[in-house]
Amino acid sequence: MTELNRTVLTVQHLTKDFVFRGGRAACGAGRVHRAVDGVSLDISEGEILGLAGGSGSGKSTLSRCIIRLVEPDSGRVFLRGEDVRAAKGSDLRALRRRIQMVFQDPYASLDPRMTVGAAILEVGRVHKMPGSSDPNSFVATLLDRVHLHRSMASRRPSELSGGQRQRVAIARALAADPDVLIADEAVSALDVSVQAQLLNLFVDLRDELGLAILFVSHQLAVLAQISDRIAVMNAGRIVELADTASLLSSPEHEYVRALLAAHPHPDPRQRIL
Repeated sequence: MTELNRTVLTVQHLTKDFVFRGGRAACGAGRVHRAVDGVSLDISEGEILGLAGGSGSGKSTLSRCIIRLVEPDSGRVFLRGEDVRAAKGSDLRALRRRIQMVFQDPYASLDPRMTVGAAILEVGRVHKMPGSSDPNSFVATLLDRVHLHRSMASRRPSELSGGQRQRVAIARALAADPDVLIADEAVSALDVSVQAQLLNLFVDLRDELGLAILFVSHQLAVLAQISDRIAVMNAGRIVELADTASLLSSPEHEYVRALLAAHPHPDPRQRIL
């Protein structure tokens, strides 16, 4: 594991409410649901922080609030000391370049009309990244980084397998040269063997690039393989955050114990390191 030396991302007391609209008051219209409730966490260079929780726990909303795809109601987010919530206009675009997201469904996030090479190059050119003036070399380097053959550049998403499409989505995120990579259920829709390959890739990216990675998953067994620490969310709150071995071997919160009891017990000795 890469030595953890500097905090890259800091989240302080982040909160997000959603108001139910439409229908009659008796049916819940106007009711407020607190999806994220005062969450605080931090991630360092070269660290994978796993974020676990069941459906509706708030983990995906939290990840979108961090990058401001969803605007939080209160709290603060700092990227290497810069206030993400205070940024506007070009400053916000610059900060968003440095926090990239990989979603669960790569087919939905990739333009079916664009070739793989065009999708990757577009990110480089939008953000004026060094090397993007040489399209072939820029795309080839990123495809190599995610272990795809350079010939993939001419293909479209419909011609690729699910695992290949997810690698393209990762390459496109890396084209922005981010400090933080947020992977939101990035392997949950893939076969187990393909999951293992993608998990290895995320570990390689952590080690080779020193990336800070927030890896969101409902599967503790997946997070156990790659995470340095794991935070568990329930009802919008982080109920426990600890290093992976400690959380799996001696969880303190009853919800974490229930999660472990409901699934095959992850073995921290099987971690990908």
